[in-house]
Amino acid sequence: MKKILPLIILAGLALGQVSCEKDFLDKKPLDSYSDADVWQDLNLVEAFVNSRYTVLPFLEAQGVQKAYFMSGASDEGNSKHSYGNERALELGQMGPDNTVYNFWQQNYQEIRNLNIFLNRIAEVPAVGEAAIEQKNRLTGEVYFLRAYAYFDLIRHYGGVPLIDKVYGLNDESFEVQRNTFAEGIDFILKDIEKAISLLPSNYKETTKNIGRATSTAAYALKSRALLYAASTLHNPTNDKAKWTAAANASKEAIEFSEKNGFAIYQNADYKKVFTEKRNVEVLFDYNFSNVPGGGLDIVCQPNSYGGWSVYTPSQTMVDAFELVNGKLPSDPASGYDPQNPYVNRDPRFYANILYNGALFRGTPVEIFAGGKDSQQGDQGWNATETGYHWRKYMSETIRFGSEASNQNWIIFRLAELYLNYAEALQELGEDNLAKTYINKIRSRESVKMPVITETGEALKTRIRHERQVELCFESHRIYDVRRWKIAMETDNKPLMGVTVTKKADGTFVYTAKTVRTRVFKEAYYLFPISRAEINRNKLLTQNPSYD
Repeated sequence: MKKILPLIILAGLALGQVSCEKDFLDKKPLDSYSDADVWQDLNLVEAFVNSRYTVLPFLEAQGVQKAYFMSGASDEGNSKHSYGNERALELGQMGPDNTVYNFWQQNYQEIRNLNIFLNRIAEVPAVGEAAIEQKNRLTGEVYFLRAYAYFDLIRHYGGVPLIDKVYGLNDESFEVQRNTFAEGIDFILKDIEKAISLLPSNYKETTKNIGRATSTAAYALKSRALLYAASTLHNPTNDKAKWTAAANASKEAIEFSEKNGFAIYQNADYKKVFTEKRNVEVLFDYNFSNVPGGGLDIVCQPNSYGGWSVYTPSQTMVDAFELVNGKLPSDPASGYDPQNPYVNRDPRFYANILYNGALFRGTPVEIFAGGKDSQQGDQGWNATETGYHWRKYMSETIRFGSEASNQNWIIFRLAELYLNYAEALQELGEDNLAKTYINKIRSRESVKMPVITETGEALKTRIRHERQVELCFESHRIYDVRRWKIAMETDNKPLMGVTVTKKADGTFVYTAKTVRTRVFKEAYYLFPISRAEINRNKLLTQNPSYD
């Protein structure tokens, strides 16, 4: 009997920019290729690899962007409908029987497929220079994807079982112990180095392979992984050697990226960093196509424009944006006016946040009670709970009835590498160089904020704050507050928003409101492993305080 590989029917869907050869696809129905067929045809192998890109943070089983779920599970934002089960997390109900997210099963499913590739690729015929190059490239992609999958596991769970074999029916046991976090990092680094050796720096000169993993993306993953490894959660003794490794990896990634044409985006409109596809700052991204009526825009845009206001910024996130003088609204010397709260703010505020009175799609957003974007407005059930909406990533031209979101979700960009490098440098006492890289971000053409001058612990605070602002809504904050071990402070307090009232004279009154109470437990620094997985593998131990 043939062993059918049903996942091949997904071929071509995983990489929106990767083309398929029509005559090749006409040879046989896609659902009838056997296991033997696949590993004798390099084009089928490529289709198999294409389908493995679901390991990246963009696709859930129902086609929902899991990366933006993370915003609603941290202090930067809200998840109104709890699409990702964020309510269980914020109400303190997360545990082995309600894990909130299922990163464990999703990643290990793909790791098994990636291991199948690595176990079988040697037998795939490759005749000629082009075929050998294709085979090497696909191998590099798989090493990158496996490194990413294991990184995603260890950032959620700490040490996990490191599996690099394919279990078969004749194996006596499928039970395996957890490796340590440090062993996980070592494993990831080895896969990254293999990927770097096999992948090109970019595909900017061609269209066929745009969207695939590159050595640039691999260097960026190395920078991120070693930064996490050096941080308090995984480095409680503050071993400076780990910070040195993080700094070196970030420097290496920056130099490699800049050597290959990447740079901080200098267009005068900061919003275009996230809407101009594959601009010079973007190291690795994914084409966020979806069926009409779906995608990022419809879940984040205001109700009068056809959106659902599901993921919205918190007041905490709004208050994190400085005034143009470089001072926070909480600073009495800032000049902040609580009744004109959106005046003279960091230019990134206007590019990231839609607020009452902001111009969007040619009309002002009306969040005030009775306004078109309030609960009394059109489709009021889709009104924001916090009083704000995302502007980052939002299209001002999309037609929800006939179009889907088509922007690219950024996985790595150069500004993150600068922030990684600055953080590691500061921990090593190299404050001046750290400030240089932070100020490169603040001085970009579209921002031009005052330079940071602090040193020591004050500089550490500024670097963390800069990361909160620059990387907002990009699936970083939920992990940053955990690796710094400050989530008991940041996430263990009410989710705040604003109520806007319009007075008879046309002016507005802004009043803080509690959207809901949130709970963060010490156990939540790591996520729980489901009870089903613990029961399935008797050697598997649960994370602390979840038993």
